[in-house]
Amino acid sequence: MATPGVQNGGVSVMAATPVVAPVDQNGHSAAALSASSPIRIFLLFHKAIRAELDGLHRAAMALATNGSGGDIKQLMEKCHFLRSIYKHHCNAEDEVIFPALDIRVKNVARTYSLEHEGESVLFDQLFALLGSDVENEESYKRELASCTGALQTSIGQHMSKEEEQVFPLLNEKFSFEEQASLVWQFLCSIPVNMMAEFLPWLASSISPDERQDMRKCLYRVIPDEELLQQIIFSWMDGVKMSNKRKRCEDDPRHSDGSVNLTKNGCAFKSSQTSETDIQTSDCNSIRFSLCHPIDDILHWHKAIEKELNDIAEAARTIKLTGDFSDLSAFNRRLQFIAEVCIFHSIAEDKVIFPAVDIEMSFVQEHAEEESEFDKFRCLIESIESAGANSAAEFYSKLCSQADHIMETIKKHFRNEEIQVLPLARKHFSPERQRELLYHILCVMPLRLIECVLPWLVGSLSENEARCFLYNMHMAAPAADAALVTLFTGWACKGCPAGICLTSSAIGCCPAKELKETQDNICRNSCACASNSDVSPTFERSCKCEKTVKKGNLVSTVESNACSFSGIESPKASLANQSCCVPGLGVNSNSLGMNSLATAKSLRSLSFGPSAPSLNSSLFNWETDSSFSTNGLTTRPIDTIFKFHKAIRKDLEFLDIESGKLSDCDGTFLRQFGGRFRLLWGLYRAHSNAEDDIVFPALESKETLHNVSHSYTLDHKQEEELFEDISSALAELSQLHENLRESLSGSLSRVGILKKYNELATKIQGMCKSIKVTLDHHVMREEVELWPLFDRHFSVEEQDKLVGRIIGTTGAEVLQSMLPWVTSALTQEEQNKMMDTWKHATKNTMFSEWLNEWWEGTTTASSHVSISENSTSQECDLHESMDQSDHTFKPGWNEIFRMNQNELESEIRKVSRDSTLDPRRKAYLIQNLMTSRWIASQQKFSQSRTSKADDAEYLLGCSPSFRDPEKKIFGCEHYKRNCKLRAACCGKLFACRFCHDEVSDHSMDRKATSEMMCMNCLKIQPVGPVCTTVSCNGLSMAKYYCNSCRFFDDEREVYHCPFCNLCRVGKGLGIDFFHCMTCNCCLGMKLVDHKCLEKGLETNCPICCDFLFTSSATVRALPCGHYMHSACFQAYACTHYICPICSKSMGDMSVYFGMLDALMASEVLPEEYRDRCQDILCNDCDRKGTASFHWLYHKCGSCGSYNTRVIKVDREPACST
Repeated sequence: MATPGVQNGGVSVMAATPVVAPVDQNGHSAAALSASSPIRIFLLFHKAIRAELDGLHRAAMALATNGSGGDIKQLMEKCHFLRSIYKHHCNAEDEVIFPALDIRVKNVARTYSLEHEGESVLFDQLFALLGSDVENEESYKRELASCTGALQTSIGQHMSKEEEQVFPLLNEKFSFEEQASLVWQFLCSIPVNMMAEFLPWLASSISPDERQDMRKCLYRVIPDEELLQQIIFSWMDGVKMSNKRKRCEDDPRHSDGSVNLTKNGCAFKSSQTSETDIQTSDCNSIRFSLCHPIDDILHWHKAIEKELNDIAEAARTIKLTGDFSDLSAFNRRLQFIAEVCIFHSIAEDKVIFPAVDIEMSFVQEHAEEESEFDKFRCLIESIESAGANSAAEFYSKLCSQADHIMETIKKHFRNEEIQVLPLARKHFSPERQRELLYHILCVMPLRLIECVLPWLVGSLSENEARCFLYNMHMAAPAADAALVTLFTGWACKGCPAGICLTSSAIGCCPAKELKETQDNICRNSCACASNSDVSPTFERSCKCEKTVKKGNLVSTVESNACSFSGIESPKASLANQSCCVPGLGVNSNSLGMNSLATAKSLRSLSFGPSAPSLNSSLFNWETDSSFSTNGLTTRPIDTIFKFHKAIRKDLEFLDIESGKLSDCDGTFLRQFGGRFRLLWGLYRAHSNAEDDIVFPALESKETLHNVSHSYTLDHKQEEELFEDISSALAELSQLHENLRESLSGSLSRVGILKKYNELATKIQGMCKSIKVTLDHHVMREEVELWPLFDRHFSVEEQDKLVGRIIGTTGAEVLQSMLPWVTSALTQEEQNKMMDTWKHATKNTMFSEWLNEWWEGTTTASSHVSISENSTSQECDLHESMDQSDHTFKPGWNEIFRMNQNELESEIRKVSRDSTLDPRRKAYLIQNLMTSRWIASQQKFSQSRTSKADDAEYLLGCSPSFRDPEKKIFGCEHYKRNCKLRAACCGKLFACRFCHDEVSDHSMDRKATSEMMCMNCLKIQPVGPVCTTVSCNGLSMAKYYCNSCRFFDDEREVYHCPFCNLCRVGKGLGIDFFHCMTCNCCLGMKLVDHKCLEKGLETNCPICCDFLFTSSATVRALPCGHYMHSACFQAYACTHYICPICSKSMGDMSVYFGMLDALMASEVLPEEYRDRCQDILCNDCDRKGTASFHWLYHKCGSCGSYNTRVIKVDREPACST
């Protein structure tokens, strides 16, 4: 395992074995965060966000429940602030924390990034609702409260999951120094203008003790540089001072370097420029820039255009030379300028255009530019992956895309310069223009500003750079003095050797001033070097190295890992600067990410739901479009995900219909509660199947460890939500009953009605929350987990998974689930789902059970034909048959009229039908051969039954008792309160065993249609209770199965839809499951067993009774065969091998050890000692040789004595 280390100020993450932090039985991570862990600062962020969410929801609830109304504008302001804070928090996580974690622990981070996207959609929906024009309607206010409640629930659950899974992993997998580096990078990835709001809000949202802890944590996180600490803590303390900072020229200490800026002239005097006169044109441009500072935007445009020109030229150079060796560096340059363009356009959209207040918008142009950059990066990545094999095509595309981006951005810049800048010059004072320019810069995060400022200043002339810095200093508020000092120091790193622009621009050098008072800051050397290539472009890198000491850790931190390009010029040689400020110590390369994700999210933050979709997936480098589910053939696992469609349908119902709960309609309340409980029960079955079967299968693949943990946590949280809604609905039902009983107009009724309305509004919000939560959950499963089955599971493995899931689903659940699911699917989807189910259950009686239960249901397609029976209209006998045209279909009357030749012809037709299951074929042939006798017996019994009814006489019309002394109804086999009327002979018996003991034929219990209550002795249709008035709904037994016509009043019994029989036990998925291969119900402990196809559909090898329908306990042998437990006990007294396959029936090591001792002590006659025998081992199926013996021969491979002799070596000498 590789060890982590801190490198270049960022986290240098190397491969390590992915391990999940252990979770105790209460669901809390065992890897608790230590009190000094830097990661604890995220817990404070979460606490502040929860408080903000709670305040927002309480305000919305007050607006919905108070008749006097509330302030929508104040609520909207809260929403805007919360969205801004939370969005930047998420962006910083996506940019810094999750990529670093994904390197150490795979398959954890992506789902949290997907949750961020879902929460962004929820914010969009909330703002769309706030922007509607129905503010005075009551339903609108309740919907608003529901949306804020859903937002609170969704974000709260997301943060809880992070605290339970992500933070412990960060604490476990990263050292203290690495954690501090991650937190510092997190802070440096938040835009400067948001940091000024973010930290004061955070400090005000926590307790004083927590504020002290936060300050201590920040001291450990921020590099040991006074200037950086001063900036961060000034933000945290929320220092508010006058907007204009005091100018340095007022300080007499800096009179020597003062700058004389007049209305009519321009004179920049400094030691660096005293020898050269400023040209008139330069002076005029400076004067114009001072009068119209907004024109500094032109510097940005020129720098971007120059960089793009260099990139286009580099692309043409690559085309000419065919040298793709340095594509990664080319890609980094492209990413850098893409970041600059995106943030610059965002700044214009958020700062300049709203201030100008014009109708025009450049949103679409900005989005198109970003899309073009994405295409360019994708092209470069495809070139890197393809190599030089298809060079010509890629070369042309590369140059074409570079030229296209260049032309697009030039056109955009020209339009802005013509349409926007003249308005800004006209309507804004120079002071206001400077403020706008400063705000544009502060839209970027510190990490990017550290790279951008030297790059921008390096593209300007000396006088332009001085004007730029002067405008920045004049615009910055006094509270930002330390921040501007940092900015100017970074800007000076882009200047030629020995030039300090700051002193000549503002009359003083903040860095020198800081040096005089803080000696430790300027002890570090600042080495600025330039690397130039043979090509017309070159890269400058400005690296300031310092030594940071924290405890025993001493690490070299690279303060600026940015590289930027420019056109080669005489001032390209940079040397040590006298103006030195600390770098951030952040290396974006160690993160594996850049701030493009932040930039794209910022754009969506600016324009809300109307903004164009940018598809800014954080983990797009892992997304493989080839695994898209669109257009793929149906896979067995798709059946499981079809449940999502039904879940969404019911969630939509709950969300919409919950708004009607305030109408106090008792009937609707009961219907709503029933629909909710149905969804809850079926979703619980679905989530349990995922937790118990699907997710463990995913985790069993080595490359998919940890992929499902987040979804398991989701299931726990969703179960709590369902429980809360259930409790609230029960309370609402009780209030409704109280309303019915209270007098109209009474004070108590008014109070109850108010409480009822408040609770109904609360339930509406909870239903919205559960809808949003489950919607996002199933969406993430489909995006992240669904494609994994195609990559890592074969069709056979998927079939087995589906079989296991269905095999743990009881008949009662299936009877509710199948209509619920199919009602949400199209006919084609129903066909595919039923085909998959039937294929997974092909060895079972599932189709037979489905036919019996769903008899009479018609569909438009033969693929979902529920009834496959040929049912005689005259008789009650049902025969399940295949619906093929060439199979036997006539009823019993037709059989009775057939002559012998016709009957034989039908038997041959059935025998030749290859589509029939062998069991079905044998059953049909047997019934055809005995059809005349069966039909005559049926006709005779109907006649005799008719006569018995007319004479009011029926054989057995008297009660029977299981315990005659206590007068307990039943028989020796079962305790029950009824008798069954046999369809075959019309007699009454307590059970089928009682019938078979005294009859020459067997009773078909499923054909039973009537019963007799032994309390009132009335014949009635079979059912769970007596229908006569005198019995007052007497129950026939605790358990009744309508399919098997089975009653039991003593044991726990369940009906298995795959055996199509009632079995003793608590039920499928509880203590038993049905194996689709073996076609039998097995205990949950036998999940990993040896499968033998239809292993139970045979006779017991000892007593020869049919095992599948036997009521006696059956035992599974290690070899896969079965026998009755009682038979096993008797047989094992004298045998230890299976009577079918001869393998050992258990662990025989003790017995074989005894035989070893016996063989060692036994001495054979001399003529047999050297003889050998060829043997076959029954346990390992291997052949070998063993020393001669009359009884025992040990296998040389496995040591078993369960062997047989296949050849005796007659030679006197043994070869072994």
